[in-house]
Amino acid sequence: MNQWAEPLQAHFDTNSASNGGTEAVNGLIELHRHIARGFHNRDNNRLRCLLIADGLTP
Repeated sequence: MNQWAEPLQAHFDTNSASNGGTEAVNGLIELHRHIARGFHNRDNNRLRCLLIADGLTP
């Protein structure tokens, strides 16, 4: 229990906040990068990331 004291205290200090949503979007963007297989058109890449992260309606 002593080794988890600091993370447990942080959980209660931050009102149970987490970065789960950010990690989920990051995972989707990483998946997109894998699917793109190295093609790098900045505008198309940005639009695809927005589509995948549901920030833009097709």
